[in-house]
Amino acid sequence: MHDRSLPASPNWYCSRCSDVSRSGLLGVGAKNIIFLIDVSASSCRVVGELAGHRDLVSGFSFCQHAGQGHICVSSSNDGSIRFWDSDNKVLIKEHAAHQTPVAAVHWSQVDKNLVVSGDEKGVVVCHWFNTGDTASFFPEPRTIFCLTCSPHTWSTVAVGYKDGMIVLIDLSKKGEVIHRLRGHDDEIHSLAWSWLVGEDALYSRPEDSEASSGAPAGDGKGCYLASGSKDQTVRIWSSAKGKSVMTLKLPYVKKRGSAVDPGVKERLWLHVHWPRGRPTQLVSSCFSGELVMWDLTRTGKQRWTLFGTSSEGQNHNRIVFNMSSVLLQDDRELLISTSMDREIKCWDLASLDCCWTLPTLGGFVYALTFSPVGTGCLALGVGDNMIRVWNTLTTQNQYDTRSFWQGIKSKVTALAWHPKKEGSLSFGTDDGKVGIYEVFSNKPPQISSSYHRKTVYTLAWGPPVPPMSFGAAGGKQSFSLYSCAGEGTILQHDPSRLSGEASDIDKLIRDTNSIKHKLSPHTDLSWKPDGKVVAIGNEDGCIEVYQAPSLKLLCSIQQHHKIINTLRWHHDHSSPPELHCLLASGSSNAIVYVHDLRSIIENPPESPVVLTEPHRRLCGHTAKITGMAWSPHHDARLVTTSYDGTAQVWDVLQEEALSNYRGHIGYLLCVDWSPVDPDVIWTGGKDFTLQEWRVSKQEFTKPPKGKKMMELKDKMKSTPKQKKKNKKPPGAGGAAPLEMNGEPVIGQKAAKEQELSEDEEDEVSSTNSSVPTATSETQRKSSAAIKSKDKTDLLKKKKPRSMLPISTSMDHRPKEDLLQDCINLASVKHSKAPPAGCVPGQGEHIHLGLFSDRQALYRMFEAEEEAHVEAGHFDSVVYLRLWSGDLEGALQLATERGELNDHLLSVAPMAGFEVWSRTVEAFVKQLCLQEQYLKAASHLLSVNKLYEAVDLLRSHKLYREAIALVKARLPADDPVLKELYTCWAAVLEKDGHFSAAAKCYLAAGASFDAAKVIARKSDVSSLRTAASLARISGEVALAQSLALRCAKDLAAALDWVGAGEVLSSQESLLVHRLHLCVAELLAAMLADPQVESQSCVSSHPWVSRGERDICLQDRVRDVWEQQFGVSQKSEGHRSVGALLQELKSAESPTPTPNVPLRQVQLYSSLHMTRAVLSWLMDDEGQLMKELWKTVAWFRDAGHPSVSAELCRLLFPDADVRVFSRKHPKTLDHTEEEAKAAATSLQAFISYQHLYEHWWRSSTRITNGSAADSSPADELKEEVVNGVISESEESVCPATRRFDKLDFDASLLLSERHAACQAIQRSVKEVQERLAAMVVQHSRAQEGKLDSGEKETDGPTQISTTTESSDSQRSADAGRRPEDQDTLLSLSSKMSEHQKQLADLPDTIKMFPHPDVVECCLVLLHVSKASPSVPESLQQEAKDLLRKYATSPAVLKASQQFLT
Repeated sequence: MHDRSLPASPNWYCSRCSDVSRSGLLGVGAKNIIFLIDVSASSCRVVGELAGHRDLVSGFSFCQHAGQGHICVSSSNDGSIRFWDSDNKVLIKEHAAHQTPVAAVHWSQVDKNLVVSGDEKGVVVCHWFNTGDTASFFPEPRTIFCLTCSPHTWSTVAVGYKDGMIVLIDLSKKGEVIHRLRGHDDEIHSLAWSWLVGEDALYSRPEDSEASSGAPAGDGKGCYLASGSKDQTVRIWSSAKGKSVMTLKLPYVKKRGSAVDPGVKERLWLHVHWPRGRPTQLVSSCFSGELVMWDLTRTGKQRWTLFGTSSEGQNHNRIVFNMSSVLLQDDRELLISTSMDREIKCWDLASLDCCWTLPTLGGFVYALTFSPVGTGCLALGVGDNMIRVWNTLTTQNQYDTRSFWQGIKSKVTALAWHPKKEGSLSFGTDDGKVGIYEVFSNKPPQISSSYHRKTVYTLAWGPPVPPMSFGAAGGKQSFSLYSCAGEGTILQHDPSRLSGEASDIDKLIRDTNSIKHKLSPHTDLSWKPDGKVVAIGNEDGCIEVYQAPSLKLLCSIQQHHKIINTLRWHHDHSSPPELHCLLASGSSNAIVYVHDLRSIIENPPESPVVLTEPHRRLCGHTAKITGMAWSPHHDARLVTTSYDGTAQVWDVLQEEALSNYRGHIGYLLCVDWSPVDPDVIWTGGKDFTLQEWRVSKQEFTKPPKGKKMMELKDKMKSTPKQKKKNKKPPGAGGAAPLEMNGEPVIGQKAAKEQELSEDEEDEVSSTNSSVPTATSETQRKSSAAIKSKDKTDLLKKKKPRSMLPISTSMDHRPKEDLLQDCINLASVKHSKAPPAGCVPGQGEHIHLGLFSDRQALYRMFEAEEEAHVEAGHFDSVVYLRLWSGDLEGALQLATERGELNDHLLSVAPMAGFEVWSRTVEAFVKQLCLQEQYLKAASHLLSVNKLYEAVDLLRSHKLYREAIALVKARLPADDPVLKELYTCWAAVLEKDGHFSAAAKCYLAAGASFDAAKVIARKSDVSSLRTAASLARISGEVALAQSLALRCAKDLAAALDWVGAGEVLSSQESLLVHRLHLCVAELLAAMLADPQVESQSCVSSHPWVSRGERDICLQDRVRDVWEQQFGVSQKSEGHRSVGALLQELKSAESPTPTPNVPLRQVQLYSSLHMTRAVLSWLMDDEGQLMKELWKTVAWFRDAGHPSVSAELCRLLFPDADVRVFSRKHPKTLDHTEEEAKAAATSLQAFISYQHLYEHWWRSSTRITNGSAADSSPADELKEEVVNGVISESEESVCPATRRFDKLDFDASLLLSERHAACQAIQRSVKEVQERLAAMVVQHSRAQEGKLDSGEKETDGPTQISTTTESSDSQRSADAGRRPEDQDTLLSLSSKMSEHQKQLADLPDTIKMFPHPDVVECCLVLLHVSKASPSVPESLQQEAKDLLRKYATSPAVLKASQQFLT
């Protein structure tokens, strides 16, 4: 599977979620996956996973029978039972007998085909593996927590319930209850049978005589059963008598003399395990993660022995959920435990010491990064609120990790090691916190006092910029810490003073570049390793590159048009300088773009440059890009991770996919290359795992598409999307939830906000509600009877609670007491001396206060208030105070209790304005807690707090209502209104409502931002609207930019009329209209079914007009003059000089073979436009150079036939000097470059004519053979590869007829170009030898590392040298041992060739000729049977062949001419 990996954390609160097979294979349920871990060796290894459940795995059990030890069974919250083959990791069968989540499952130790499961409703199901039959029983209407099959009798099963009941049932009698074991008063967490038959082992103790009374000791029936409960006790039961024979109370184990935390009792999970072969020893978990071994025969208090006492830190530090043991072949007995501390530990039961610890992960792996200083030190940022630091190079402990949790308290979403300081690790969290850990000390982290409002996306160390760079020479640190977060800001933190305020770099960017408009929210940043420039990615897909330290904008890369997720600069160590300025970027598009910014960084432009074309495109992923890393061992090798669930390794310069890793389930989030092994990569993702894998061992080279992608998506869909259910954890009522590890499985990027933290989980799990235990009679009532009772209760009217309950109750006393009350009341009313002790409204005479004076009534009210407070009826207290006239006291109490209402607020003005205003404010806070924001704002208006009402609505994102309120109440120029529009626009823009956001920006007077936000959609209609809006608003530069983008999109779709209409709205874009005119004419004249597969959407009528024999440039000039009024005499904005100057700024990248043909036509037509403008300017030198580039674009982009057709359109007479017939123009060049360009162009025309001449004269081509490729191309292949033999040449000479050469062939035999081409071939040959030497060396190293794999892997190795020619193989074979090339000799050869190339004139390299050696061969073939080739020309060709023909293929082809 993979070399090493950290799996997901085992699920919590499950009675049996892990088990070990007889062979030492551990299965652990984590989320909805079962991880398989080999524990039989000295250290563990994850060997595979079983994926398929749609919800959390709640139980897992191996078959312990010989021959079937690889079969296992699992249960899940999805209600299914699945049988698996752990060897092949495949599903065998699935049973769906349960209707509700399954709580427990166990494979019988007696019957190899029997599996028993129980669900939350109390249903027990038997599954027979061999037949597939099932049988259901319903022994008790209670929630099942655990069950276990007897190891001695196949039909006996023990079932533990949530309310503390344990039931033994007989499967052979349809689930009949044998015994009900009562004694525990809380949840049964675990049950374990003794492996010894009979009940003799424990009766030797005198303490247990009471338990054994009534039955002769050692009767041989039954066996012992151990149970662990949340009531903190372990009980040993007699299955024969159905009674408890021993009770063990858990000990409190104090750590380092500290007191026991009182909260640990609430968090207890008590698991028991009875090891095989130890009838008197029992293992159980304890309060804080300790494991204890009980000696059941020992007397006194100390019956237990603690595990892991030989050294510090062996035990778990949180509660243990599962234990399972295995006896290995070397007689070692191991115990495996899983815990809430997210560690799996292995114990030696002989010594009770920990053998090894496997860390696990309880959340998404958001970030991983290797330390640049501490080699092999890997840091992980995980969604379980912890950082892991793993020393991956240690030899003793393969999983040597440390966890850091102090001061984090949220998901760790970003990490960055300090570039120089060892052990200094910065981290960012989901709640916006930024801090620095010193991982080699035990100190808590330093936390920055400046928090982000949203998730931290990226951290980066870089040189300080103002204001922190001021005074840097005075002892300040050379690095600042930069953090980018979800709200779109980048903060600069001073690592030496994190308590100080961080600075927002946007202010510096605005000041340096004089920017007035709103900056796009930032989403990523990356400093170039040398610290000279920083690249910042934005939410709108734009990447901006700034120069440090002033952050001057150098260029803007407008390529992605979607949110930038990751940026990475190429490393600058041991790589060629031309690679140091490569910037790779990934966004929510699936394409990775790589830009070469060397020219911009080395020669910074005066004004920012806009780049719209990448250096390289890496296409293959099918979903958004989430992470990337350059290989520190290779040049221009990149690995990327994506939401498509795969990691992809690329050769960037070749744009080639090298290796694709598909080991994760779900999307990937982060990646890094091993700093020590060039073949190893580490990835982490949504499946809670970190995986190490090798590039060379992967089966696939490209990401999946089509059917493969569907299969991968199905695999990813097996991860559950949980619905929120009103379930409560153990102790809170309802069934026990099978938590996966503190984080639900949720897709998409927003998963950071949707995960549950471990702290939240623990808090929920520790809650406890006192639910009265129902009697057995009540439990036996049918559900129908209970439902009918509930129905009648609903129909009854609830009697209102009395305001004076004490005095009311006094009126329900015996008759004699009531009569005495009358006597006492009469005495009080009419006698001057009332009876002794009779005070109305107080004590036993409280009820008389209602019938006496006011003071007595007040005394009665006080007593009633005390009773209401004690009962929690504070609303009644408020009304009593209100009635007694204490209005302020009533309002104060209601305020404190949060029980204000409309009625109380309506009477509040009676207490004065100050009390009323205070009450309104309190009521507003109460309404906000109840999410009644509109009502709260309306109440603020009642006390004239308009601005507070607006702030309240805005803070709860009720922007529409807030704006309506401001416009109705405040002046139109109030700044609050503009602020509201801007805030609302930002929210709408983030949610994708671009048109609504634009309206807000327009209302706020921000026309620039309105146009920008509409353009974010990037479709044609949006761009057209944005351009019109910018033009109307006076944003001329933006309007031009958007109109140009829109026109290019339309032109790419062949909608020429639409593109022209967009540009015609702005006169300043006339030159681009001319460009599109040339592009349309060029596309029409080159139109061919083989070239253009799609028909044109729309075209102008002048495209079809005109004679076909007119050359292209004449047609262009005529259309320009007739349609656009552009000629030699035009003036103003139509003047040729101004148009040419404006067109020079247009971008034209270097041709590469991967550019689509339509794009090639646009680039070529750009040079054609410049050529015609130069013609109109009478600039013959520039004209010829642009014409050369026009033709060269098609040739260099891999379309030679189109290039040849274009030459025929430009020069119908095959003479580059005759440029125009309609406007007579003969070119006579004096400038050296123009002359070289003309010669090169003429040479390529002659080259095509040479092949056409040979083709017309040849009789070797059969009908229809040139259907797919030109004849010249076929002949070229045969000539160069030496296919045409002498015998073939002489076939039927009488049938050949050669015309006279109609072109100047001497131009093709340029010795200067032949020399240049020979040097270039030598350079290529040396490069191939160097590459072969590197491959040979790497194979030799692999053979040393693993000689066993060399034989098997050798034949399947694919050489990295794609063009290993015959010349090299034959040269290597024929070379003597002492002549073999060395690295030094090849390097010196390369230097010599490079010097020779440098000495050649630039014009020869800038304007190349066709291959001179190839032309010599063709010319000699033609001359073989034709007198048309002069002898002098033939001799010149032979001389050139003798001098420059070096490759074996060419030598073979030329032998017949040179001998």
